[in-house]
Amino acid sequence: MNHYLRIFTQKNAAVLLLLGFASGLPLALTAGTLQAWMTVENVDLKTIGFFSLVGQAYVFKFLWSPMMDRFTPPFLGRRRGWLLVTQVALIAGIIAMGFMQPSRDLTLMAALAVLVAFCSASQDIVFDAWKTDILPAEERGSGAAITVLGYRLAMLISGGLALWLADRYLGWQMTYWLMALMMVPGIIATFLAKEPDTLISTPHSLRQAVIDPLRDFFQRNNAWLLITLIILYKLGDAFAASLTTTFLIRGVGFNAGDVGLVNKTLGLIATIIGALYGGVLMQRLSLFRALMLFGLLQAVSNFGYWLLAITDQRLWSMASAVFVENLCGGMGTAAFVALLMTLCNRSFSATQFALLSALSAVGRVYVGPAAGWLVELWGWPTFYAFTVLAALPGLLLLTLCRQTLDAMQNSGEFLPRTLYRKGYRWTRRLFTAGCLVIALWLCTLALKGAGFEGFPDLLPHLFELGIVLALLGVMGGVILDYWSMKKTPNPETTFK
Repeated sequence: MNHYLRIFTQKNAAVLLLLGFASGLPLALTAGTLQAWMTVENVDLKTIGFFSLVGQAYVFKFLWSPMMDRFTPPFLGRRRGWLLVTQVALIAGIIAMGFMQPSRDLTLMAALAVLVAFCSASQDIVFDAWKTDILPAEERGSGAAITVLGYRLAMLISGGLALWLADRYLGWQMTYWLMALMMVPGIIATFLAKEPDTLISTPHSLRQAVIDPLRDFFQRNNAWLLITLIILYKLGDAFAASLTTTFLIRGVGFNAGDVGLVNKTLGLIATIIGALYGGVLMQRLSLFRALMLFGLLQAVSNFGYWLLAITDQRLWSMASAVFVENLCGGMGTAAFVALLMTLCNRSFSATQFALLSALSAVGRVYVGPAAGWLVELWGWPTFYAFTVLAALPGLLLLTLCRQTLDAMQNSGEFLPRTLYRKGYRWTRRLFTAGCLVIALWLCTLALKGAGFEGFPDLLPHLFELGIVLALLGVMGGVILDYWSMKKTPNPETTFK
C-alpha cells in the first residue's frame, strides 16, 4: 500500500492540495455564505435570488479561457503568472466584500461578488490547465483526488464554518477577512509549483487561441464519441443527486435536520474518501478500466435510494445509502477529471479543459426539470431504478472508446481523423448552426425580459430548432466515428 500512497507525499501533492483549497474557497463566499449574510441583513428574497446569477461565471468561463492560453504575464510564466494574478485579485475582492453591508451597499456588493466569481472561475481555468500540463498520465487520477480533497475542505470552511464563525464569534466582516487570509497558502503553493514545459508550442494570436483548440480537438479520431461520453458518463449520478434532499425529506419523511447532517456532512466525507481511494486505485488501473469500474459502481450505488423508497424509514439506512452513493460518486469524479486532463492538448489546455468541463456540466444542469417531471410521472421507486439505467449509455460509449483511450494514455498522442472528411464537415456545420440558433434564442429571450416584445411567438420554435440541429450534428458525428472505428480496428498504427 505504501507504493500506492507515495504520490500523496510528493511535492506536487502538497501543491495540488493547497491550490485545490484556494480553488474551492471563494465559491461559497459568493453563493451560500453570501446568501446567508443577505438574509440576516433582511435583504428581500427577489434580490437574493437575483444574486444567484453570480455563479454563471463558472459556467461560461470557457469564453475568456483562450486569453490565458494566448497571453503570458511578465512574471512566473504562463500558468503560475496567471495563478498569482487571479489569487491576488481574489484576496483584494474578498477583503473589499468584508467592508460592505448588503443592506446598505447592495450595488457595490453585487459588483464585488461578480468580480470575485470571475476571478475564481479564472483561477479554476489556470489551475486545471496547470495540473493537466504538469501531471504525467499515471499520476492524473491521484492528482484529481488530492484536488477534490482540497476543494471540498475549502467549501466546508467557507460554507458551514464561515456561517458558524460569523454568527457566534467574528461577525460577517471579520469572517470575510479571515477567508481572504486563508487564500495566502494558495499563493505560497503558486511560488512552490513548477512551471510546465516552456518548449510546448503556444498560440501566437488570440484568433489562434480561440480556433486552434477547437480545430485540434475535432480533427481527432472519435472526437464526437468522446464529447458524448463526457456528457453522458455521469448522467445517472446527476439524475440521482438532482432531487436527493427533496426525496429524503418529502419522499421518505426524514426531518430537515437529520437530512442536513447526514446528506451534507457524511456525504462530504464519503466523497473525499471515494476520491482519494479512487486516486490510489488508478495508479494500477488503466484509464479505461478505472472509468468502467467506477462507472459501474456509480450506477449500482443508486439502488440504495431505491431501497430507501420501498422500505421503512430508518436513519441508518439513509446514512448507508448516502455514504455509498457519495463514495462511488467520488471515485467516479477522480477518474472523470483524469479523463478530461488526458483529452487536453498542452498547447491550449486552459481552453480545452474549460470547454470540456462546461460540456460535462450540461447533464448536471439540465436534468433537474426532467427529474421532477419523471418523479411525478413514475414515483420515487421507479425514478431511482431509472437512474441506474440512465448510467448505461455512458458505459456503452466508454466501451466504444476503449481503443482510443488506451492509445492516448499509452502514447500521449492523439489519433488523427482520416475518413469521411466531407461527412464530418456537415456534422460540424449542423452543430454550429444549432448552437447559433440557441444563442439567438437566448438573445431574444433576454430582449423580451428587458421589455422588447419582438417576435415572442418564435421563442419556443427557435429553441426547438436549435436543439434539433445540434443533436443531428452530434448524432451524425457519433455515427461517422463508429463507422470510422469499424474501418480502423487497430488505431495504434495510425499515429502521426
